[in-house]
Amino acid sequence: MSSTATSKQIPEKLKRVLVIGSGGRENSLAWALSRSTTIEEVLVTPGNAGTEDIPGCQRLSIEETDGIALAKVCKFKEIDLIVIGPETPLANGLADELRQYGLIVFGPGKLGARLESSKTWAKKLMMEAGVPTAKYWEAREEKEAIKIVNQFNQALVVKADGLAAGKGVIVSDTLEQTKQAIHEIFKGRFGEAGTQVLLEERLSGPEISVFALCDGKEMVLLPPAQDHKRLYEGDKGPNTGGMGAYAPAPLLDENSLQDIKALVLQPILETLCRKGIDYRGVIYAGLMLTQAGPKVIEFNCRFGDPECQALMPLMGPELAEVLQACSLGCLEKSPNLSIQDSYSACVVAASAGYPESPELGVPISIELQQKSNSLQVFHAGTSLNDKGQLVTAGGRVLSVVGQGSNLDEAFQVVYQGMKKVSFKGITYRSDIGHQVRKS
Repeated sequence: MSSTATSKQIPEKLKRVLVIGSGGRENSLAWALSRSTTIEEVLVTPGNAGTEDIPGCQRLSIEETDGIALAKVCKFKEIDLIVIGPETPLANGLADELRQYGLIVFGPGKLGARLESSKTWAKKLMMEAGVPTAKYWEAREEKEAIKIVNQFNQALVVKADGLAAGKGVIVSDTLEQTKQAIHEIFKGRFGEAGTQVLLEERLSGPEISVFALCDGKEMVLLPPAQDHKRLYEGDKGPNTGGMGAYAPAPLLDENSLQDIKALVLQPILETLCRKGIDYRGVIYAGLMLTQAGPKVIEFNCRFGDPECQALMPLMGPELAEVLQACSLGCLEKSPNLSIQDSYSACVVAASAGYPESPELGVPISIELQQKSNSLQVFHAGTSLNDKGQLVTAGGRVLSVVGQGSNLDEAFQVVYQGMKKVSFKGITYRSDIGHQVRKS
């Protein structure tokens, strides 16, 4: 197996957790874990300027790549559980490295993370598992890819094979756009992620994200979510890391969700297991609901961002114990994860120039008094300048998240909250959730 648990005995009390990462996903994970039943302290590294605004959270300054330093601090601080947020450290084998020190880690090892780090490998795994997905062709050279396009004679989806921060997929409308996308990727648009490309037939239908918390053999499903990748309203403009999300998405009811588990998630987990990959972490299936049935667009090896921000306020106080049990390979010993009976919506505020060249160092004003249980602000690309002023430090700056008894109410809470957030060049979509909003 590529990763092994140090023990199948769950500690009597889970007190201290380390979250690794610096984005909005990690900020929301830290917030949710701090609300878990037994947690006394949540450490986040490297975190962001909003980390210590969360009660019980402390920020460390260790980089995601420094496995030795991370292991040392975990031993010194007596960390009971490590949660790795981003895909890059997972793809680089950080979970494996930390487990070698006897630490309990939620996140797949390097082999399991190939679900996301190699789109070609993931496609072959889907074929082996019998998971429905789009037809595809792989190419290692531009000429080879152009030849495939000319043979197919239709616009295709062009994907950089490796990690590209959620931006390595180009959906073309014409043959010329397809060929231009191929040219740009092989010319280095996505760096090393584009040394190989995957070409896929275009599918049509609504997209949905389904997340499973896995212990290697068993899983717990979270409410389905819907993301909005395009920068501009009306789902136009360039792809981004995600401009907003909501959950649960009404496209899938409980029966449909169980069908997805049987059709997609369980076969993938069983196939990973047959390959000797002990997958302990999140399996994130990005699906398109076509007229021929659901088909997988991609798999990811971590929580989605911003879907995670929308989901975390719905999680019950058992979350940390469930993640710990997944990490130990004994999900059956964890308490049931309760899910709040409400809806949650998330809207991302981005910097001017995002996604290509975001403006950094711009002062941020947040006038919200976060006393409401139905409104959260999760920081992502934020930092403090030498004057102690909150400023932009990335493309996606923060997420405003709200809950309500229905999706209209949840989005009303979010957009009212967004009016209290300001910085020069602030960019956000006012139509997140347009598929389901009535007002």
